[in-house]
Amino acid sequence: MSTDHQRYSTENQADAIRRYAQQRGIEIVRTYADHGKSGLSIAGRDALRRLLDDVRSGRADFTTILVYDVSRWGRFQDADESAYHEYVCKRAGITVQYCTEQFENDGSPASDIIKNVKRVMSKEYSRELSTKVFAGQCRLIELGFRQGGPAGYGLRRRLVDGAGAAKGELARGEQKSIHTDRVVLVPGPLAEVETVRWMYRAFVEEGRPEREIAAMLNGRGLRTDLGRPWTRGAVHQVLINEKYAGDNVWNRVSCKLHGKRVRNGREMWVRRDGAFEPVVDRLLFDAAQVIIRERSRRLSDDEMLEVLRRILAHHGHLSGLIIDEVEDALSSSAYRHRFGSLPRAYQMVGFAPDRDYRYIEVNRALRATYPEVIAAAIDGIRRAGGEVEQDPATDLLTINGEFTASIVLARCQETLSRVLRWHVRLDLGLAPDITVAVRMAPGNQEALDYYLLPRLDLSLPRLRLREHNGITLDAYRFDGLGSKPNQF
Repeated sequence: MSTDHQRYSTENQADAIRRYAQQRGIEIVRTYADHGKSGLSIAGRDALRRLLDDVRSGRADFTTILVYDVSRWGRFQDADESAYHEYVCKRAGITVQYCTEQFENDGSPASDIIKNVKRVMSKEYSRELSTKVFAGQCRLIELGFRQGGPAGYGLRRRLVDGAGAAKGELARGEQKSIHTDRVVLVPGPLAEVETVRWMYRAFVEEGRPEREIAAMLNGRGLRTDLGRPWTRGAVHQVLINEKYAGDNVWNRVSCKLHGKRVRNGREMWVRRDGAFEPVVDRLLFDAAQVIIRERSRRLSDDEMLEVLRRILAHHGHLSGLIIDEVEDALSSSAYRHRFGSLPRAYQMVGFAPDRDYRYIEVNRALRATYPEVIAAAIDGIRRAGGEVEQDPATDLLTINGEFTASIVLARCQETLSRVLRWHVRLDLGLAPDITVAVRMAPGNQEALDYYLLPRLDLSLPRLRLREHNGITLDAYRFDGLGSKPNQF
């Protein structure tokens, strides 16, 4: 249970399971419950992990697992994950029964179909909810309200009601308790505000670097909002954060549905300029940004990379925090701006981070290949005697004036168990009559095959393909886009 929703309270689930057991003469010997945990991932669900460990190890002293409904097993974004956990139980001779579903989990074709549909529906519920929540958060940002995170040094979070009237100040760690209340940023204690303004003046007017400013603050006995000594990186973050100029900026970094944290480009940021009372004059703030940008422009690419190599040789590894803390070095944001991303800069100095960032380069290469794929498709259709028009804004193709087609490239991914997977994103906004999904071969250098997916048969925004997908999907598979009767 991830929320206090009445239907899914653990007490209600337990009552329903108990009634189900009594009706069928089943004795309940043990209960596994995860309170306040999301079903998007098995991470953090200690009770579920304990259940599976008991099953695998043979410690389980039961023959049946009772679950409230399919969604309580998990709203995994990969429906196969839920099926895998259930398979682990069945392989150990333990059946799984869903107490409030309108089907018996007896392994019949009808049961399997309904259960898989329920799994997909559970996944889609989370995805749709995430989309709605994100849209709501964007709207609140544009209205000038703060969305999460500490206020920062020199600022405080003020609680306001739906009409904008102040209700009080939130201490660090405190959250609003009423759904319609909102949070805004306001200047903090005068001493902190004056310190922030002094930091900007020292940097812009006196030419003092971040390291020297940090040393002077520590010499005065001042600490950050976290109670820590000032560092070069901490001062740098104050100097570049737009909230000190009164701007409300959000979605710099996102992590949706328990996926990986992604640093978004500026075009994806959500902002409201002048949302809060500024701590620093706009002209002073802009002057600081010009100085920071010009520091990197004075160096060539080779000079910037040489600095990065020295940092790597000294520390043995790289991160944005390490770069920001090095005295007389450029900031991590300068490397992002110059080279497009930190991983790209890392690659150019020979550093391979623990996380695999290769997919970024693969996606970049696929985006560059996409116009060629579109052009080849148009040429092939015309050589086959067809007529085709291309929408320059969306690349949607209208063929023979009768139907529309959209072409998407599906990157080939290899799991840890060396199984190949492809994720196909269907553009439901364009609503093409046919989506041509190009599955890339391992290495993502050339096309493997093609799926011609009619809109009438598909309503989900994403499709996950394996090497072999059964007749339901592989009936749409073609080796090429030639002009043979059974091909496109």
